Amino acid sequence: MSDETEAEVLRLEPAQAVLRNHFLGWQCRIRQLAVRQAGGRPTSAMTPRVLLAGAGEDPARDLGRIVVLTVKAAPEETTAQFRHMVRKTHDPAERYEAALKVLAAAYYQRPQEFSEELTALFGPRSETADALCASGRCRLLFEQYQQSYDLPCAVRALEEADPAFQATYWHNALFNPALPAGARVLGLRPDWARAEADPPAVSA
Repeated sequence: MSDETEAEVLRLEPAQAVLRNHFLGWQCRIRQLAVRQAGGRPTSAMTPRVLLAGAGEDPARDLGRIVVLTVKAAPEETTAQFRHMVRKTHDPAERYEAALKVLAAAYYQRPQEFSEELTALFGPRSETADALCASGRCRLLFEQYQQSYDLPCAVRALEEADPAFQATYWHNALFNPALPAGARVLGLRPDWARAEADPPAVSA
């Protein structure tokens, strides 16, 4: 973020909506391309760098990269579909192919159906998850195809019953047959008033 005053950094609501929609549309396009052309392997746009704000004179702490997901704002139907696909077969290759088929079709075609809160799954003893939860805030730095975003985010630990937790867990289970017991899911909600895009977001 630049050192502009708070009044200069804060955006009006319409501009925040433009930036949010721009980011979600970009995420959906990137993810659909990854599924269709790269076997669903995470790209840099799906694995942002995570920074924790420093205290006093301390510099920001770089936690490295994490894999984040975009989940539907109302994910119950697709979560049930993913859960069924996981339980239908014990063959990881069969699950993988089924996941690619679903995600390459219409899943990412409507960005407006996705929640602005990103999610990330961690192991039960993840030091990165511990640091994020202790801080309660972070910055996610995304870049790919000459587009970048700097998103200040609020962090929360999701309860297992939370629909976003379930959507994240079963999405990951499609690609990872060895998810650890006690996996944790964090929600990362961008502060669009202080977020930045380069090049800047513009309305369609």
